[in-house]
Amino acid sequence: MTELANDMAGAMTETAPSSLAASLKLRVAEARVEDIGRAIARLAPADLQRMGARAGDVVKITGSATAVGRAEVSADGHEGMIQIDGTCRSNCGAGLQEQVTVARIDSEQAVAVRFSPLWVGAAPATIAPDRILEDLVGVPVIAGCVVRVPTFAKAVNFQVVRTIPSGPVVIGKRTDIRVVEGDQTVARAPAVSYEDIGGLEREVGRVREMVELPLKYSRIFERLGILAPKGVLLYGPPGTGKTLLARAVAAESRVHFIHLNGPEIMRKFYGESEAKLREVFEEAARHAPAILFIDEIDAVAPKRTEVVGEVEKRVVAQLLSLMDGFVARGQVIVIGATNIPEVLDPALRRPGRFDREIEIGVPNTQARLQILKIHTRAMPLAADVDLPEIAEHSHGFVGADLEALGQEVGMIALRRFLSSVPLDTDGIAAEELGTLQVTRDDFLAGLKEVEPSATREFFIEKSSSTFASLGGLHEVKRLLDGVIEHSHMRNEIYEQVGLAPPRGILLAGPSGTGKTAMARALSGEKQIPLIAIDGPQLYSKWLGESERALREVFKKARRAAPCILFFDTIDAVAPKFGADQFGSDIYQRILSQLLREIDNLRDVKGVVLLAASNRPEKIDPALLRSGRFDYILQFAKPNAADRAAIMRLCCRRVPLAADVDFEDFADRTDGLTGADIESLCKKATLLAIVEFQDGTRPSPFIVLRSDFLSVLESDRGNPNQSKSINEPGKNTVDSRSDTSTNLSSKEV
Repeated sequence: MTELANDMAGAMTETAPSSLAASLKLRVAEARVEDIGRAIARLAPADLQRMGARAGDVVKITGSATAVGRAEVSADGHEGMIQIDGTCRSNCGAGLQEQVTVARIDSEQAVAVRFSPLWVGAAPATIAPDRILEDLVGVPVIAGCVVRVPTFAKAVNFQVVRTIPSGPVVIGKRTDIRVVEGDQTVARAPAVSYEDIGGLEREVGRVREMVELPLKYSRIFERLGILAPKGVLLYGPPGTGKTLLARAVAAESRVHFIHLNGPEIMRKFYGESEAKLREVFEEAARHAPAILFIDEIDAVAPKRTEVVGEVEKRVVAQLLSLMDGFVARGQVIVIGATNIPEVLDPALRRPGRFDREIEIGVPNTQARLQILKIHTRAMPLAADVDLPEIAEHSHGFVGADLEALGQEVGMIALRRFLSSVPLDTDGIAAEELGTLQVTRDDFLAGLKEVEPSATREFFIEKSSSTFASLGGLHEVKRLLDGVIEHSHMRNEIYEQVGLAPPRGILLAGPSGTGKTAMARALSGEKQIPLIAIDGPQLYSKWLGESERALREVFKKARRAAPCILFFDTIDAVAPKFGADQFGSDIYQRILSQLLREIDNLRDVKGVVLLAASNRPEKIDPALLRSGRFDYILQFAKPNAADRAAIMRLCCRRVPLAADVDFEDFADRTDGLTGADIESLCKKATLLAIVEFQDGTRPSPFIVLRSDFLSVLESDRGNPNQSKSINEPGKNTVDSRSDTSTNLSSKEV
């Protein structure tokens, strides 16, 4: 055995020089979310083989500086690429898509490592040395490099001051970890990297080519004979990541970054506001190449035609001259951010000042999943946590909402843990702390606590009812299922044939036939949120406010897509014009705005337009044409079979006597709507409850056939309801009897 070991050691010694000599030039790519802070360098299997390395070996990554990492196999298998996180990119002095030299090196086990905190002022988080050691086990380091402790989702960075032994070492379970005071200016750690941004790949790429290319490759623009872009405007709802994106671009570009909030410019005395603005641009020019980020730029540059004060007008004029005046600002990129771009001065939005405007919108399901992975990467998740499911149930959530969701879920898990393991003077034992996990129920409870920002001004209903909770209406259900599923969920076939999917569906029929219930059931069946708008709530006594409210409704719906936008009683929003109609001017303005908003939905995917009316003849014909409401579904009163099905659904949890015959009651209730039948079941149950509580009905509690007959007889004696019983032809808009008749069902 000893001879065999000596032979193997000799063979490794002979092959070592060739392995060390092998190096590759690879292009840098983004790291996976789970690799952040772990100094992992993922390479294609072929690149590892050419380099003479295996998974787990320590590699040296050289750009303008030198970093070390642990080689792992990339599942994507892209040859010529190396995936490293923002901390490792900062250590080796290379950005995305830049080339680095990678080679395998020998390393030793670390005996001791001394860290120096890389922040100024109060610590962002208090982390015990044993927790730092637990998070950094297996991480290769070298003196002078920066490490990111992945305990928290946000960056907590340290610089490696000294290692024992010197050279590349790997932190092990027995390594002595200590935090000491050191020079704060030796290394610069990125507080935010591109891996901290989820769901904005396209937006990040567009900002990078606007910012990084002019700063790094100015000679390319000289060759093309064009001027480099000088400004980019980021706009979108609050919390979608505009400021985070600007910080990440500045950190990854390794240039001077100046963050200026819009209100900070405004001063008390005459001329001071303009002087402050000039000072900021002069500072950026002195530290060029630099990025000047103006957050909430709408506070600095509002429309001069709408502001009253002279100070605001002078500040706007000063900003315009600084961005595109006689004096060139050199390599200074200006990034502006606002959530109300419509209030900016038009002169600011022309090319030459802001060359590109990029919308940072509300994330879709896939983007929400990426953001959730970022904010939960340090969480101890239980096995029953399904992040794709959480992403599906978080419609309308922006990045800030998902971060708040992670915080709320952690607090819920903490309260549950402390209720079973109370704190004492000695703290919590390690084995007890190891049982703390975040479960699926914690996430579901957190979703009820955190309200989405994108739709905060409107109530979004997450319906629990489905098509199974409605009896009858088989043809209506089939048509709705086909239109929504194939037109809005899987619309690839429409794109292939070059046709636009159907846009709107109008539900028409008498009151009580289940139009609103069908909208809720459709929402629950397709698991998409429902935004319900009542027509009268849009009206205002102030000129222009009704049209603005309607614009906001469609704007929120586009942000919350995929969703169902449901207009109940739409005949109150867009009535047919008449010569004697009082206040027809406001109706005409709202109708014009509604027609325009519906037409603008043509390029928006995922917004299902649904409307209901019991007086379709009162709706303006311009709204009912194809291209706006393509389908008009008639809701008639239910036939006998559907009435029996409605009664079964309404009484499915009610204890009934053996002589209750729903078919018999269905024959006796000819002409009733679904709402009338539901009321019949409620009244019969209430009658039985009153007698049971009075002691006149023996135990156990059941509802008798006589209870239903009593309610039917009392309704026949009521002159307000006599028209709706046994007179089917007098209270219907569409008296056709077919298999698609309607019902309305709710739980009793």
